[in-house]
Amino acid sequence: MPSVSEPKAVPSGPKETPEQYKPELSRSPQGDFMRPAIRTRKSSNTNGVGVQVEDTRICVVMVGLPARGKSLIAQKVVRYLGWLSISARCFNVGSYRRTNTPQPNASFFDTSNKEGERLRKAAAEAAVADMIVWFKSPKNLIAILDATNSTKARRRWIKDRCDSEGIETLFVESKCDEEDLIMSNIIEVKTTSPDYCGQDPEEAAKDFRERIRMYERVYETLDEDEQDLTYCKIINVGSQVIINRIQDYLQSRVVYYLMNLHIKPRSIWISRHGESMFNVSGQIGGDADLSPRGFRYASELPALVRNSAGDAPLTVWTSTLKRTAQTAAHLPYEKLSWKALDELDSGVCDGLTYADIEQQYPADFAARDADKYNYRYLGGESYRDVVIRLEPIIMELERSENILIVTHQAVLRCIYAYFMGSNQEQSPWMEVPLHCLIRLTPRAYKTEEERMFADVPAVSTWREKGSKAVHADTPEHSRRGSPSIVGMKKEGAAK
Repeated sequence: MPSVSEPKAVPSGPKETPEQYKPELSRSPQGDFMRPAIRTRKSSNTNGVGVQVEDTRICVVMVGLPARGKSLIAQKVVRYLGWLSISARCFNVGSYRRTNTPQPNASFFDTSNKEGERLRKAAAEAAVADMIVWFKSPKNLIAILDATNSTKARRRWIKDRCDSEGIETLFVESKCDEEDLIMSNIIEVKTTSPDYCGQDPEEAAKDFRERIRMYERVYETLDEDEQDLTYCKIINVGSQVIINRIQDYLQSRVVYYLMNLHIKPRSIWISRHGESMFNVSGQIGGDADLSPRGFRYASELPALVRNSAGDAPLTVWTSTLKRTAQTAAHLPYEKLSWKALDELDSGVCDGLTYADIEQQYPADFAARDADKYNYRYLGGESYRDVVIRLEPIIMELERSENILIVTHQAVLRCIYAYFMGSNQEQSPWMEVPLHCLIRLTPRAYKTEEERMFADVPAVSTWREKGSKAVHADTPEHSRRGSPSIVGMKKEGAAK
């Protein structure tokens, strides 16, 4: 009789389920899409100039005489890239130089001053060395080397140094001979530059003009002798732009932004719409009318604007929703309505209160608290989505002069974060009160902020992280300080 084999033992216990794949593309910073994540084998594939595209790192090298807006441009580029989740950092050579010579006079910059020349070269070398170390982190993509870099020899040294480390160079020259603009930059430098902190303004301006003359003696503009360089020349505040040998997408993205910049002094005014009926009831989204107090704010807004802007010509930008148009109704300026300025789309939660959302969608309510910047409402948007749709607005803002924007809380948080360089994770939690006009003035070293409140009460729509968001009148402490500072201390807010 044939033998019967014993059945194999079957392991007891629950069967393991493989972990489900989660793309989570909406949570990936834009920098992750700028180059391949993995290279499986070495190849000769390049971007046409011998640089492996997946290894792309770019040093944007500022070029120009003093008072030509280089530091302002450098800070704008860093803010813009950071706002888009592209890791960038500015290395200001002057900051390194101030370690040994915090407030030198103009003679320090005379090329016949050998000690001054040695210290300035040492500062440049230290800045470049730190930049190279910074680039060792794979997530760091773009560095801005902010200095005059006024001679061909200095620029060639930077290029050779970067080439040896596999770092691309993009030279950006700001060239300007408009005397009014130069003088306005001199006035700003004497009041904001660390080189002249605490000094008599007139003496500071006199010394700075002498410093400019020192640089003019040796200055060499980018020209046909440097045709092998990748560069962008911005002439007279963007009236002419010359581009040479742009290599890849990331460089073209930076150049596109630079082509939309101007460095003329200006301010941007931002305000939320007046209190709406949905604000009063605690509902989000919708296209509600203003409340009676919201209409009072609309009537008082022209005086607030006039007190801040004086007779400066303004253009008013609103969203396409009723409450912003009603708020801007009494403003005696040209008005443009932008769909891109509409409030964050709350999808299936539109028209609900936060208590409703917590009850009907508890998992989503908790997920949004955990990662508010990336969380996307079901059928709606995330803060990251709003930033992407606001990019054309930012480009138009940079091309324009004095603009007043009347729009919504989430949209204003994103615009404010762009100008102030606010942390991405914190920006959705910033408190931006109703019935408040904010003036932002970009400077070379920072963006200045001024806040003006109408004497009209309004509910507070700010929701602290983890709170129930019961709307009440704006507390007195919210009527002081920077929205960024207040919001970051509390780590919370609605919408």
